[in-house]
Amino acid sequence: MRDAVIVDAVRTPVAKGKPTGAYTALHPIELHAHVLRALIGRMPGLDSAEIDDVIGGTVGQVGEQAGNSARLAALAAGFPEHVPGVTVDRQCGSSQQAISFAAQGVISGGYDIVIASGAESMSRVPIGSSAVVNGARADVGGPLIARRYPGGLIPQGVAAELIARKWGLSRTQLDEFALTSHQRAAAASFDGQLTQVNELASDENIRPDTSLEVLAGLRPAFADPRWEQRFGAIDWKVTAGNSSPVNDGAAAVLITTSEIARRRGWRPRARIHTAVATGDDPIYMLTGVIPATAKALARAGLTLADIDAFEVNEAFSSVVLAWQAETGADPAKINVDGGAIAIGHPLGASGARLATTLLGVLERTGGRYGLQTMCEAGGTANATIIERL
Repeated sequence: MRDAVIVDAVRTPVAKGKPTGAYTALHPIELHAHVLRALIGRMPGLDSAEIDDVIGGTVGQVGEQAGNSARLAALAAGFPEHVPGVTVDRQCGSSQQAISFAAQGVISGGYDIVIASGAESMSRVPIGSSAVVNGARADVGGPLIARRYPGGLIPQGVAAELIARKWGLSRTQLDEFALTSHQRAAAASFDGQLTQVNELASDENIRPDTSLEVLAGLRPAFADPRWEQRFGAIDWKVTAGNSSPVNDGAAAVLITTSEIARRRGWRPRARIHTAVATGDDPIYMLTGVIPATAKALARAGLTLADIDAFEVNEAFSSVVLAWQAETGADPAKINVDGGAIAIGHPLGASGARLATTLLGVLERTGGRYGLQTMCEAGGTANATIIERL
């Protein structure tokens, strides 16, 4: 019986967005190509000609990120023309879904060696660009969605506010969580995980000197009385400080079977134990991580106590705090090396970035099982359990 193992994972440092970010002059295909070349270069004896597919996640599939960017990145990386590529869009979970698809392909025998990756240049392709047509925002959902959800779907920041209200989270709790993210990321060592780009050797967004006082001074980012007409009173508390920032970055994971790895002399780092996706309320949108976690654990035959480390994407503090409240997970095991609020959230790259970080945490701490989960626009979520080998 075939399995799917991760033999290596690498990511770029995450850069700030415009105007000062280190990658703002870098074409997103070049950014993606860089991490593909770096991954191949880390694997002794591996020729890019042996890659069966490059499955890449990108959210903004317009402009410079249009035209099947994973295929273009493989060509830009110098891979032979026979190596295909396909681009996945499960919103923020795109490269986590790419890992799932890669694992499924390897287990089924459709692939022997495959790369799951992701890249996003939010500097050059701003969030929401794919919903703009001829300078105006498109009616993405159309009349049938409006009929099912009167008033239509809502911005993610407003969803984060509704989550904070529903779970009774205070502004102080949101800011304290954000501060912890920066402190943990500043203290973490990502040695062995990073490939330097444009002389950027570390994540650009981490603020080791921030404080609760600084965070408390930031104004709510999404306050708009129009939403209160629909949802009732909202004590606006989601700010730029307790939300993930705008970022550029890329990450890539090499997946094969343990038998192929053994024959090639590669040491598998982790087995992809279980991978699931699920949907949830598209108005609250970001709460899918809660049922996705339950689904992954049930399918794996594991309990929360079996998991040694969690990576829960920090789109907003309220998302992770609501997830923690519902699951009862130990806060000391959640985002041990900080999360997206500090490190950054380059949308399509974040799933592969989380996998790279989770591998590092498990190897450093000696943990066996790690679970990563990702909230996604539209109310879907991915959850993946890996087993350190």
